[in-house]
Amino acid sequence: MSISSTDDPIVVVGMAVEAPGGIDSLPEFWATLARSQEKIGPFPRDREWPIDQLLALGRIDGWRTVQDAGGFLTGATEFDAQFFGITPREATAMDPQQRVAMRVAWRALENAGINPGGLDGAQAGCWMGVSAIEYGPSAASVNEHSGYRATGTALGAVAGRISHGLGLIGSSISVDTACASSLTAVHQAAAAVRAGECAWALAGAVCVMGTAGAFFEFSKNNALATDGHCRAYAADATGTLWGEGAGVVVLERESRARELGHRVYGRLLGSRINHNGKGAPIAVPSAVAQERLISDTLAVADVVPEMIGMVEGHGTGTPVGDPLELAALCRTYGSIDRPGAGALLGSVKSNVGHAQAASGMLGLIKVLLCGANGQIAPSLWAQHPTTEIDWDATSLRLATELEPWEPIDGIRYGAVSSFGVAGTNAHAIIGMPVLQEDPDV
Repeated sequence: MSISSTDDPIVVVGMAVEAPGGIDSLPEFWATLARSQEKIGPFPRDREWPIDQLLALGRIDGWRTVQDAGGFLTGATEFDAQFFGITPREATAMDPQQRVAMRVAWRALENAGINPGGLDGAQAGCWMGVSAIEYGPSAASVNEHSGYRATGTALGAVAGRISHGLGLIGSSISVDTACASSLTAVHQAAAAVRAGECAWALAGAVCVMGTAGAFFEFSKNNALATDGHCRAYAADATGTLWGEGAGVVVLERESRARELGHRVYGRLLGSRINHNGKGAPIAVPSAVAQERLISDTLAVADVVPEMIGMVEGHGTGTPVGDPLELAALCRTYGSIDRPGAGALLGSVKSNVGHAQAASGMLGLIKVLLCGANGQIAPSLWAQHPTTEIDWDATSLRLATELEPWEPIDGIRYGAVSSFGVAGTNAHAIIGMPVLQEDPDV
C-alpha cells in the first residue's frame, strides 16, 4: 500500500504536541528545537516507580548503569475528566495514554480551525500509534479499577476514546508497530482518506510510561545511555534514553483544505511501510530493508534525493542502530557527487529522548515546524559525529546549528524515518509550501 502524490494530495492542516519539559504548544516545541535545548529530567516521583532499585541496577553483573534521567511528560497525571464527559472513577482507571491523546487531539483540531465540540456524526477517522505500558494493577484481582479495566487499558481505546469523545463515525484504529507506530498511523490514515473511507482523519501517537519496564529491559540489554543523554549519530553515543510524548495531525485532501480555508502545513507526497524479513535477530535493524524502503518512498513520491533538504532520522543513539541507519541514508540521500551540499540530518530524540511509539510523530511535527519557519533545527551532540561512516564521502551532514531552509520552487522537501523493534520500518516524504502568513507555530 502506498500514498502517492497526485493533483489532490493528502495534506496536514492542523497539529498539536506534548513533549517533555512541560511542552504543550507548538511555539514551545519550536523554541526548544531552535534553541538546541534538551528537555531531559529526573524520574517522576509521583508514579510509585522503584527508583532506588533502578539506580542500583548497574551493581548487578551483566546490567548497565541507569541514570536518573529521561524525557518525561510533566502533565501526564493531569486530566480534566469532566471536560471530556468522563467520571473521575473511570478516568483514574484509564491508561494515561488515553487521557493525553484526547487532549492533544482536541488541540490539533483547534489548530486546524475546526471546532472539536461540533463534530458529532462527522465522517472522520482516527488512527493512533500506541504501545502497551503496563498501567495500573492486574485485571485478575479485586481493586478499585475493577469494571473499568476492559476499556481503561485496551490499546484500541486510545483511538476509540478520541472518536467517542468527539462523535466521529469513521474508522477508529490504534496501531502498534513499536517505534514505527506514528508513521504507520499516518500512512494508514492517509490511505483511508484517499480511498474515500472518511472525509478527513486524525493521525497521531502517544507514549506515557506506566512503569519503568523499558529502563529495566535496556539496562539488561546494555543498550541504555550510560550518561543520561540520547546522543543521536554521535561518536560518544552509548545507548538510547527513554522518553514520552504525544502528537496529532489533521489530514484531508488539499482540495477540501482550500475549500474550507484551512492552512496547509505540508503535503504527504509519499509514505511506505516494510519489514526487515528473516536474518538477524528480530530487534536488530536492517540497513538493506531501510534502503529499500527509502528508495520505494522516493519513487512513489516522485521526488529525487537532491530535492530533500532535511532528513529527520530515527537516531536512537545506539552504537548498533545508528550506523546501520546511516549506511542506508548515505546510499539513498547521500550522493558522493555533492559532498557537503546535501540534506541536513538530525533526530528530535537528542532533545527529548526516545518517545517510543510517539517518536516518529514528534519527528514529523519537527519537520513541519522547520518547514513553516523556514529553518532547519540543529540536532544535539552533532559536533562530534560517529566515525562509523566516512562523512567526506557523503553529501549528508548533521545539523549542528540553526540554518535557513531554502525552498525549491516554493516548496521545502523533508523526510522522516521510524523503525520498530519488531522489524517494521516506516518512511514519509513531506512537501511544505512556503507559508505567506505568519505561521503562528
